[in-house]
Amino acid sequence: MGKTILIVEDEKDMHDLYSDIFEGTDYNIVRAYDGDEAFEKLQECKPSIIILDIILDLVPGDTFFMYLKSMSNEYSGIPVIIASSLSSHSYRNLKEIDPHLVFLEKPFTRERLLKEIEAKLM
Repeated sequence: MGKTILIVEDEKDMHDLYSDIFEGTDYNIVRAYDGDEAFEKLQECKPSIIILDIILDLVPGDTFFMYLKSMSNEYSGIPVIIASSLSSHSYRNLKEIDPHLVFLEKPFTRERLLKEIEAKLM
C-alpha cells in the first residue's frame, strides 16, 4: 500500500481535483473538510504528508499547522504543503516554524504538486 496523504480542504471542487490528480497513483488519500476534522483524521491515519488550505471553516489552516508543529515528534515531523489562493507572503511567518514548508499558490499543475510531494517523501 502507498503512502497516505491527508488533504485538508473545504471546497468539494478542490477535493474532486485532487481525486483526478491522484488517480492512478499509489497514494492513499484521506480527506478532511476543515481543521477540526483534520485533527480527527490525523489521529486515525498518521499521514505521510499533509496538503493544507489556509482558509477553512472552524479551525483555519494556519492554526492547524501551528498546532501540528507544536505537537510531539509523532506529528510535528509530518511534511506540509500549503495549497492556497492566498499569497505565501502573507504567511511567511509559518516558514519560521518549519523552514521546509512548501507553498503552492492555486491554481497549480498536477506535475508541480506531484513533484513537491515526491521531493518531501524522499
